[in-house]
Amino acid sequence: MTNSDMTNDTRNINNGDLTLVLGGTGKTGRRVAAKLAAKGVPVRIGSRSADPAFTWEDRSSWAAVLEGVAQVYVCYVPDLAVPGSRDDIEAFTAAAVAAGVRRLVLLSGRGEEEALACEEVVKAAGLEWTIVRASWFFQNFDESFMVEPLVAGEVALPAGDVREPFVDAEDIADIAVAALTEDGHAGQLYEVTGGRMLTFAQAVQEIAEATGREIPYIQITPEEYAAGAHAQGVPEEYVEFVTYLFTTVLDGRNAYQTDGVRRALGREPRDFSDFVRDAAATGVWNPTA
Repeated sequence: MTNSDMTNDTRNINNGDLTLVLGGTGKTGRRVAAKLAAKGVPVRIGSRSADPAFTWEDRSSWAAVLEGVAQVYVCYVPDLAVPGSRDDIEAFTAAAVAAGVRRLVLLSGRGEEEALACEEVVKAAGLEWTIVRASWFFQNFDESFMVEPLVAGEVALPAGDVREPFVDAEDIADIAVAALTEDGHAGQLYEVTGGRMLTFAQAVQEIAEATGREIPYIQITPEEYAAGAHAQGVPEEYVEFVTYLFTTVLDGRNAYQTDGVRRALGREPRDFSDFVRDAAATGVWNPTA
């Protein structure tokens, strides 16, 4: 099937079709699952804790998870940038096609060579594909490793004046749900960013202002960041991955905005200030003592 064939394919995905959400407990996956369920679409969560369980490491677990599935949202954990991701994506898409999956949405990352290779695998798999190539999530500030330093009142990262068009995971989930349940998205690559370009220092400043606190931002070297993470007991593979993001992906290559959200949803992306206001209201960044 050519890309143009997939773009013009008008087969409907019915609400009765089962959708598999890989990474269904993560930042985007749980949002995708919730939005699908709200639309009355039966959902199967793909995770270690689900039944049947899914892991990327155990390919023997894939058949049971794919049984009866018509469409799949693929969020690769920990990230498509890690070694081995291409082999896993190639094997999984082949298994999905063999199981009768018709439609697949892949969450990809901007500026990651490994992710681009995975995108090509999906495009060649022989099913209806949509790729959502995303910038850095808003939610890394309130659901991930950024929370602890923000609560502590000082953020030290190996990121300088490079600007990033941070994007909301809610926007990503809305696009994924549209691609999984509506016609017109097959064969589309949506590169998604937010509506503003911010440095990490500027993002931290907005959070500080919303919480009424002083939260200084300190630029450090990658070596200093890695040493500090190791001292806090962060696993080596995670330290290497985050260091890679800051030293390679966040080197300025992604310092531009795109119209992916607008093309996919017909609206503007959510603004970072709206996210900060809502997250601050939950108290997630309040000091714990």
